[in-house]
Amino acid sequence: MANAPKTLFTCSACDAQSSKWSGRCLDCGKWGTLSETYVESLSEKETPAFRIQQANPSPTISFPSIENASTPRFSTGIGELDQVLGGGIVPGSLVLIGGEPGIGKSTLLLQIALKVAQNTSVIDTDPIDDISVLYTSGEESAQQVKLRFDRIATAQKTPKTPALDTLHFLGETNIEKICATIVARKPKLAFVDSIQTVYSSTVPSEAGSLTQVRACTIFLMETAKRHGIPIILVGHVTKEGMVAGPKTLEHMVDTVLYLEGDNQYHYRLLKTVKNRFGSTNEVGVFEMQEEGLREVDNPSNIFLATNEDVLPGTVTSVVMEGTRAFLVQVQALTTKTFFGYPQRRAVGFDTNRLQLLIAVLAKRVGLNLGDQDIHVNVVGGLKITEPAIDLAICGSIISAYLNKPFNARTVVCGEVGLNGEVRPVSQIEKRLKEAAKLGFTDAYAASTLKDPSLRLHTITHLQDFSKDW
Repeated sequence: MANAPKTLFTCSACDAQSSKWSGRCLDCGKWGTLSETYVESLSEKETPAFRIQQANPSPTISFPSIENASTPRFSTGIGELDQVLGGGIVPGSLVLIGGEPGIGKSTLLLQIALKVAQNTSVIDTDPIDDISVLYTSGEESAQQVKLRFDRIATAQKTPKTPALDTLHFLGETNIEKICATIVARKPKLAFVDSIQTVYSSTVPSEAGSLTQVRACTIFLMETAKRHGIPIILVGHVTKEGMVAGPKTLEHMVDTVLYLEGDNQYHYRLLKTVKNRFGSTNEVGVFEMQEEGLREVDNPSNIFLATNEDVLPGTVTSVVMEGTRAFLVQVQALTTKTFFGYPQRRAVGFDTNRLQLLIAVLAKRVGLNLGDQDIHVNVVGGLKITEPAIDLAICGSIISAYLNKPFNARTVVCGEVGLNGEVRPVSQIEKRLKEAAKLGFTDAYAASTLKDPSLRLHTITHLQDFSKDW
């Protein structure tokens, strides 16, 4: 015999449940979103244990009997993007691109649409007047998107061909209508800009809420998988730099890409956070130009100074972004403090990590940095998090403090411990090859690797490194 129904109050914005009504949801903080619902208590025959006993087991398949099927892909026409995706776009995949406002997400989408529309033969669009790309936007009107598209096409000197007529625009925010249009017109590639602006009429909440984002993603995933149409979504990010909405959004899609960079600089990094069809250790480097995002074939050149006269406080290191190695310059400046407490500032590097390295230099090397303001900058607007740059940070501080320049043709790689020991870093061979390719002759690292292209100075402690000054 079932018990009496239980009364719960459910928030329409975040799905939080409460046993008592209040004017404001205690989880998301929104007002007037709690609605009364009744939950029937389960009888004995409705419990999960009883249903498991009544269910029939499903057949299984042994792994050796499963045939390996090659995953078909088509190129976007942008080499850096294809590399990040693992070789191109997989039909039926759902890709999420996140990034801060103004970072270039919509520009990247329009460039993809332009390239795919030009290369209709790559995706077998037949006939030519069919839709090859469907661009859906709930944030901008058709005129606004057309202005940006014309600017990119004009800057790239794109010829007007019949293939461009296969690029269509849809200004709609209802997810049922969007999916129905995708199914009816069957484009080879569809865009939704953005997932936070669309809504489902089956969900009683406003667009952008957690329940709406989850429901709309399910509609798009079902459409992509059932009809084999790849769909690329755009997602807003929070103050913490994460995609806004439920965390399950990233689990529901096949690929999650982040477009990162500083608005004060022209360079953008496209990183893979999740990829069901390829590696997550890939990164694409772009430069924002008038014609849009331009691919950067050799990222090391854009983060290095062009002059040979290196001033004190400048040290070059090799960092890894995914499977790619490129060189960056680290700059440090030390000045006599005029305040009671010395200042420690860092751009592109963790300030807490900088404090730790300064303490190691003072304790293990003997540098008197207690009365010095120390400023550290990673050239080019990069944000480096890997510990392989520790030794370069220490070297730049030593060089700035002693006012002695470091060798301009030398790279430095190593992780620094609390006792001042220098530890090896991963993929040192790839790092040294990249440095040698750009004309560097010496390297400092905690490695015994023999490389005939440059002289490797093996060091195990910061004291050995500081002796060169």
